[in-house]
Amino acid sequence: MADQSHRPEWVPAEGGDAFATQVTPGVEGGHDGMSTKSRRTAGGASRPRRRRLTNDEYVHGVLEGNRTILARTITLVESNAQAHVEQGQEVLRQLMPHTGRSIRVGITGVPGVGKSTFIEALGCLLCDRGHRVAVLAVDPSSSVTRGSILGDKTRMEQLARRPEAFIRPSPSAGTLGGVARKSRETILVCEAAGFDVILVETMGVGQSEITVRSMVDFFMLLMLTGAGDELQGIKKGVIEMADALLINKADGDNKLRAQAAKADYMQALHYLASTTQGWRPQVETCSALTGEGIAAAWKLVEQFCQITTESGGFAERRRSQTLDWVNTLIEEYLRTSFFQHPAIVEQIPQIKAAVADGTMPATAAAQALVRVFESR
Repeated sequence: MADQSHRPEWVPAEGGDAFATQVTPGVEGGHDGMSTKSRRTAGGASRPRRRRLTNDEYVHGVLEGNRTILARTITLVESNAQAHVEQGQEVLRQLMPHTGRSIRVGITGVPGVGKSTFIEALGCLLCDRGHRVAVLAVDPSSSVTRGSILGDKTRMEQLARRPEAFIRPSPSAGTLGGVARKSRETILVCEAAGFDVILVETMGVGQSEITVRSMVDFFMLLMLTGAGDELQGIKKGVIEMADALLINKADGDNKLRAQAAKADYMQALHYLASTTQGWRPQVETCSALTGEGIAAAWKLVEQFCQITTESGGFAERRRSQTLDWVNTLIEEYLRTSFFQHPAIVEQIPQIKAAVADGTMPATAAAQALVRVFESR
């Protein structure tokens, strides 16, 4: 391509060669910067795009444990393109008979609590014990650029090298509750691929991260020392939904403070009702850095599964979660149908402008749009 670079407009005419900055146009292409023209190899021959897989190829690849096809299947299921949605649901329907045979563990905590380090330590322990572990790490999406770093793998270098493990980072894409919009479907795909332990790491923003509770069997909350006293532990929110509280970073000079925090939270849990019949939430200390307490944390999960399986609570929770999922999908469909309706698309700009100008109350604006939608 010919050099079409030129000087920026702010360079003075008398600048001479002292200003070396040049503006060079980019390639023609989409948002990823890749050219829409045919890609060519070093010899000049066209390189075809990756072939789209059939439903059978997706299903067989996942069931055979093909990691490349597993990743492509998750991408298919996560896609919002209409053609992908239809194919993804059909693939998922065929995989359903092979799902449900794993332990699903949700792990949350505030930023800096050490979730990724803890998951790596726990994941390596489980791999050593013969388990196959899938980690679904949810990364917060920027409210400005809509992008995500998706860098959780860089914190799990040892686990990422284990052949028994699979790590999949996904963007939250504006979904509230600390999880991604398609996390439930991703769990099912990983189960069909033969992973018997699914670890769901939420993005970690605070008290509102309880959506993950509706898709896992065991909900684990990582805490830090100095994060609050007994009164803080009594507060409603994510704490009362947890099946276990783990005080992380209990090493070195912090070990005594971690023991004190454990005592505070154990006392606080006496004031909270258990969310699982027959199980009382436990509090333990651990260090993801040294590995101390990691085996004890997994022992809590095993005890929980044994107790709830015998009482029937395990299966009942799975059934309840499936029904909650149906309700969520209905709400999502209604929301999408509302905002994509031609009459709403036509009316919403002037109604929003009226609200912004202060000439129409927000409640009246919402009611007006609902009336337009219902009169279709």
